[in-house]
Amino acid sequence: MSVSIQLPDGSVRQFAGKRVTVREVAESISRGLAKKAIAGQVDGKTVDLSREVSDGAEVRILTLEDPEGLEVYRHSATHLMAQAVKRLFSGVKLGIGPVIEDGFYYDMDLPQPLTADDLPKIEDEMRRIAKEDLPIARRVVTREEALRIYEEAGDELKLELIRELPEDEEITLYEQGEFFDLCRGPHVPSTGKLKNFKLLSVAGAYWRGDSENQMLQRVYGTIWPKQAQLEAYLKQLEEAKERDHRKIGRELDLYMFSEEAPGMPFYLPKGMTIRNELESFSRKLQKEAGYQEVRTPLMMNQRLWEQSGHWDHYRENMYFTHVDETAFSIKPMNCPGHMLVFKHGIRSYRDLPLRLAEFGQVHRHELSGALHGMFRVRTFTQDDAHIFVRPDQIEAEVQAAMQLVDRMYSVFGFPYTVELSTRPEDSMGSEQLWNQAETALKNVLDQSGVEYRINEGDGAFYGPKIDFHIRDALKRSHQCATIQLDFQMPEKFDLSYVGEGNGRHRPVVIHRAIFGSIDRFIGVLVEHTGGAFPLWLTPIQARVMTITDAFHDYAAGVVDRLKAAGIRAELDSRSEKIGYKIREAQLQKIPYMLVVGEKEEQQGTVAVRRHGQGDQGARSVEALIRDLQQEIEEKV
Repeated sequence: MSVSIQLPDGSVRQFAGKRVTVREVAESISRGLAKKAIAGQVDGKTVDLSREVSDGAEVRILTLEDPEGLEVYRHSATHLMAQAVKRLFSGVKLGIGPVIEDGFYYDMDLPQPLTADDLPKIEDEMRRIAKEDLPIARRVVTREEALRIYEEAGDELKLELIRELPEDEEITLYEQGEFFDLCRGPHVPSTGKLKNFKLLSVAGAYWRGDSENQMLQRVYGTIWPKQAQLEAYLKQLEEAKERDHRKIGRELDLYMFSEEAPGMPFYLPKGMTIRNELESFSRKLQKEAGYQEVRTPLMMNQRLWEQSGHWDHYRENMYFTHVDETAFSIKPMNCPGHMLVFKHGIRSYRDLPLRLAEFGQVHRHELSGALHGMFRVRTFTQDDAHIFVRPDQIEAEVQAAMQLVDRMYSVFGFPYTVELSTRPEDSMGSEQLWNQAETALKNVLDQSGVEYRINEGDGAFYGPKIDFHIRDALKRSHQCATIQLDFQMPEKFDLSYVGEGNGRHRPVVIHRAIFGSIDRFIGVLVEHTGGAFPLWLTPIQARVMTITDAFHDYAAGVVDRLKAAGIRAELDSRSEKIGYKIREAQLQKIPYMLVVGEKEEQQGTVAVRRHGQGDQGARSVEALIRDLQQEIEEKV
């Protein structure tokens, strides 16, 4: 009797006997691989090294160099942390402890509040447990056994999870020393594998994300294969704190928030300048690409949202009001308004594609605990567009939209990745239309040669979508642009156009946004640049500074010339030392600092300092204006 195993390279290995584990497969390949092994994949499913493999299975060994192996490593760190917390504090009840990007967290119920001062103590205990090198073992239990165990432990959180499991679900516990946890796994073979970790913060979190439930304590942590990677990540976090858009927004007077309107940004004059520049840039490119701009109301009759499907799929995120005893909804999206615009008048096949664009302000309900500066707000403006096309125009228009996204992102220097998100569970419409829509988007992506990954089940409720994830200066990913294909909304609103034979035909809608949320995009830009915006975007492009009061008139004349040339300039003629003025301008990240004194007045020049580059020497005002205009025009 033997067991036959297939490896990823197609080779087959034979093992004598009836049973073989993933670990034994790793050992048969090489001693070095077995030492580095974290877990395995059997027929595509990630499992523990101790799991037995059936005859004919395909086996892949996972190490920390594999994303799946790193996820197992980080998930095991949650158990390490939970065990340490239970050793240090009495009465701990465990909620859930998932892996997140670059780390993990665990939600726990403790009799006393944890603080940042407790984290080093927990870390020290985690190191002790890791040093003990406790074996981590998987144990299958019956539902009755699981309920009995957690009833004896008095842990109602786990009992709730167990009771909600499907009847046919296999229930497993993972044990390490005295510690056990309800978990699907898999995990690393022992606690000694877990190194290079750091606990980051403590926060409150509602049990299972529901504000109606009790508040738990969430401890965040990170763990990396190598100490150097951990140190680099912690350094990145420190830099991220310095670049926090909320902090920089306050320092540069860009925007503000008020308790009178939580989650709703107030734009200050400088921030409004940046926003206006972004909108002007977008308007110019969209006009060149054949878009027509419209404006739709902020509030519309509730029946419109019932017709669109938002009432069934999105109403928990919407705001409502009554006018003249009629129910109205404040728009969370611009789509239904654009459907009404399309229906205004008779449309011919010659009118298509019809590209409607709007900088539309929307409102969406977010829990107060989820609000986060400009990144998570309750009102924001989308650079929204809806392209109404004939079926034969779909792929060309999606391709054109992708090219517009690329053109805009290249100006900001943002690299990006692409995802194709497919049908979600709460979708509306027929499977045939969904398949047609997904195939169309896939064809465009394949023909464009763009690398992309498929994100199963993450499409909009009305159609699949292509999402663009930009990467900022700190290598963080932000989902901004989206292109969504929709066969459903035209059906819901009974849209039609007159074809060549005078028959009525149904258009298809392409939803498209590039900034996504302009407000969020500004927050991303602030952190990407650290507040040192490119010249075309920065609120104050040049500040003219006098060495003494005697040169006020000359400096004011330079400011007037700059302003007349379309350059945003201001004067600093305060009776302060020039070094102080320069330092202040540098802190405010003004790109050009222009110093004037006796020599500059006599020669008709300015002494130029560039933010981040220092002294650039003396320039004539005419030459400087030409250079600034060119830099602004080219959006360097």
